[in-house]
Amino acid sequence: MASGNSAIRGSRVGAGPMGEQDRGFHADRVAVSYWDAQGNETVRYFAASLPDEEIPEVIDSPSTGLPAGRDKENPPSVSKLEPYKTHLAYVKERRSDEEAAALLEEALTQLRARRGQAPKE
Repeated sequence: MASGNSAIRGSRVGAGPMGEQDRGFHADRVAVSYWDAQGNETVRYFAASLPDEEIPEVIDSPSTGLPAGRDKENPPSVSKLEPYKTHLAYVKERRSDEEAAALLEEALTQLRARRGQAPKE
């Protein structure tokens, strides 16, 4: 194999000529700052053509997880901290113990019937 100087060695495919400043059309955008209760600022960018009512008033701060609002002096407070719930906890909220037992018995009966292990009557 010939070992010549390659002009593309070390550059990305499709990168264009070396030193190219403009790599395509950049849409106009607007920066919106959000602050959380700890004073952390988060900047989000939105299209300049987006109506103001479509830009969210509150986001979740990526650094703290707290809600962050657009008013630096009055950041939103956490309304209520809810602990993490498991899937089982959500199911128990929707079903009583009697309903759960009936559903389990029905599911086991169907499973045994599919496997040919239905109880003899």
